[in-house]
Amino acid sequence: MKISVVIPAHNEEARIKNVLNAVLIQDYPDFEVIVVDNASTDNTAAIVRSFNDIRLQLIHEPRKGLPFAREAGRLAATGDILAQLDADCLPETWWISRAVDKLSRSPHLVSISGPYLYYDYDFIKKYTLTFLQFLSQGIILNFFGQLLNMGGFVLGGNAFIRKSVLDAAGGYNTNISFYGEDTETARRISKFGHTGYTMQLYCNSSARRFKHIGFFKMGYLYCKTVVFVFINNKILEKKIDGSDDFR
Repeated sequence: MKISVVIPAHNEEARIKNVLNAVLIQDYPDFEVIVVDNASTDNTAAIVRSFNDIRLQLIHEPRKGLPFAREAGRLAATGDILAQLDADCLPETWWISRAVDKLSRSPHLVSISGPYLYYDYDFIKKYTLTFLQFLSQGIILNFFGQLLNMGGFVLGGNAFIRKSVLDAAGGYNTNISFYGEDTETARRISKFGHTGYTMQLYCNSSARRFKHIGFFKMGYLYCKTVVFVFINNKILEKKIDGSDDFR
């Protein structure tokens, strides 16, 4: 089973080297890494090109926006599974192999996700967010969402999706600017099977969004858009913080 790790990157020169170093030492044998340079104006592309690894591919998507970048990565991918990873994530060496194991053991799953573990946040906020993710993502959105036939859950920067299912669902919705794109994707692919969620598939990630926007405001923005998409089955098109694509 081949895995395509897709990493959207907009002006990520400070972080792209670290995430690539973490991905390229994965203990799973069959994977490719696709970095989508999403309208960057810094040295992101040059840093990616400095890596000498045949598993790594750099493509360019001039239309700025996370769904545009994800869709470009999907179209370029040759794997059986699409692994969504953010440019500020640092996955453990078992990240791919653990996801593949869970998907292989459960053919009814169309995807598997896990939480973020914020490596650069203070202890209390770090584990408060871990608990809140388990409660909101794992229990409320994924478990009860599917129980009530309202769709499942996929975490944008830490998810594995069967490519055949995403293709059948029409790929990524490029009408969404940033917030809510993962929930909308999960809702569509859940029509083909179950979306899985496990705390064992955590991925180390930066808390920069919370630091930039604020702990409570960031939580409010995510909750507002996720709940809107989840309940209304449509995207929230209005910009909600003046910067609709902060990465």
